Parts: sequence; structure tokens; C-alpha cells
Amino acid sequence: MESRMLQFRTKEEDAGQRLDVWLASRIDDVTRSFIQKLIGDGLVLVDGSTAKSGLKLKGGMNIEVKIPEPASSEVRAQDIPLDVVYEDSDIIVINKPKGMVVHPAAGNWEGTLVNALLKHCGDSLSDINGVIRPGIVHRLDKDTSGLLVAAKNNAAHRGLSDMLKKHEIVRIYEAIVDGVIKEDSGRIDAPIGRHPVNRLKMAVTFKNSKEAITHYSVLRRFNSHTWVRLRLETGRTHQIRVHMAYIGHPVTGDPLYGKRCPLADTRGQVLHARCLEFAHPVTGKPMRFETGLPGYFTSLIDILESQSLSR
Repeated sequence: MESRMLQFRTKEEDAGQRLDVWLASRIDDVTRSFIQKLIGDGLVLVDGSTAKSGLKLKGGMNIEVKIPEPASSEVRAQDIPLDVVYEDSDIIVINKPKGMVVHPAAGNWEGTLVNALLKHCGDSLSDINGVIRPGIVHRLDKDTSGLLVAAKNNAAHRGLSDMLKKHEIVRIYEAIVDGVIKEDSGRIDAPIGRHPVNRLKMAVTFKNSKEAITHYSVLRRFNSHTWVRLRLETGRTHQIRVHMAYIGHPVTGDPLYGKRCPLADTRGQVLHARCLEFAHPVTGKPMRFETGLPGYFTSLIDILESQSLSR
């Protein structure tokens, strides 16, 4: 497999930032220490020359980053149970459990959905995204449960990716959020980019950001929470979590953008990808998949309902 080559050009507003910090804020799924190792190995070129991690950037610099693919042996097949909702020769739809990481990354090579797919599908996964992300077209956060489609060949992968870019895949989520939302429905149109201080977070920002649009509707209001349905028009990292926090209603239990749930151990955000709808990437046949709410979600609903009744 070939290495991944990324190219960037700095802007005037980037002047003064450290090279390693700046790159870590722009490349998903890598740590600053990993970036520093790439720089130390001479895999990062600034205007055609190697540089040090602490180089202070100037506007108009051309930066090339070579990310080598790990040997295929580093990502191994593992016999991990999968909740397969649908499968044919081109695609596989999985109901991912909370707590499962979608694909391996530096320092986390096992126990992921990809490890399980390698065991389940064997060599029948697309290789467009390399050996770390075979078959992976879109992702769910570790503690977000629900439906995810993977590609079993490159033709299916290209078809799904094209539909994602054109917003032709319907992705519907359900969540419990903090506070009581007054409006019955709404549209959040706020660009998302890397947080300016905490690189583990994304944020609504107009600097180095991308368009992000989320639609929501209220399913039920409780004393102190709201059960909502959400539809993604775009698919940015942490989009729902960032947008709901932005309007003052963070997803319940979200440790990064909100706070832990005092009513139950939700083990992270109460967010479930409930429905996927798209045309089959090879046959064109309309496909729709829906999964029930998981136990951690329904248990919290029971608690919230009992509080409402006792009020």
C-alpha cells in the first residue's frame, strides 16, 4: 500500500504557530507526538526542506506530510461479534455498539470495528482508505452507537463516497440532550473547525472551518432533558455534539462538550445513529435501514419518564 501524502499551504493568520501544533490541528486521528515523529523522520517538508517541530510558521508556506502506511500485519483480523443488519457482495451495514472504535490509530491497533470486519469479510473490503481503514466510508465516534455502512469493494466505496459528498445519504440520529428545547424543530447552520486551544475538540468557528448543517426535531420533553431526532445535512467530525452544545443543549453524558449525566452511567454521550437511507452504490436499489434504541438509551428514558410522572 502506498503512503498517504497530504499538502497544505499556510495563511497569514497562521503566522507564529508551531509547525507540530498547526499540523496536529489539521490532520484527524493523529496525536501531536505522532506528528513530531514524522517531522523527526524527515517526512514533513516545509517549502521543500525538512524542518523542526518548533518551527514558527509564516504565511504562504507549502507543507507536505507523508504518512506511511503500517505493515498490514499491524492491523489483524479479530473474532469480535458484529451485529450485521444487512450484507451482500458490495456492502455491509453494521449496528455498532457504544464503546467500539471504528478503525485503528496510533497506539490503538486492536478491538476496533475494522479488526472485526477483517475477520468477518476476509479480503472482501475496499482498500481505497488503506490498511488502517479498509471498507470504512464514514465513521461514528467511539461512544456513539448505531448504523454504519462499509464497502466491500472499491466500486461500492467510490459510489458511497460520492453520495456522501452530494448529501444523498440520509443519516438520522436520536439523542437525549440537556435542558428543555422550546422550539419543536430547528436548523443549525454553523461552520465547524478544530478548536483553537484544545485539539481534541471541534468548535463552531469561522476560521479554518467547513460548512456544517444539522436539522433537529423534538420527540419528547422531560423535566430537565429533551429527546430529539437529528438529521445530518453535512458530516463533520463531532458535528451533532458540537452543534447541540453550541445552541446550549449538549448531548447528555458527553464528557467533551457537556457533562456527565447525574442520573445514570451512560458511558459517554447518549447519541444513536438510528436510520440510514441511500441508493445501493452498485445496483441503484433504494435501501433503508433502521435499528432500535440500545439499552443505555432506553434506560435513561425510563428514568426521565419516572421523574416527569413524580413531578
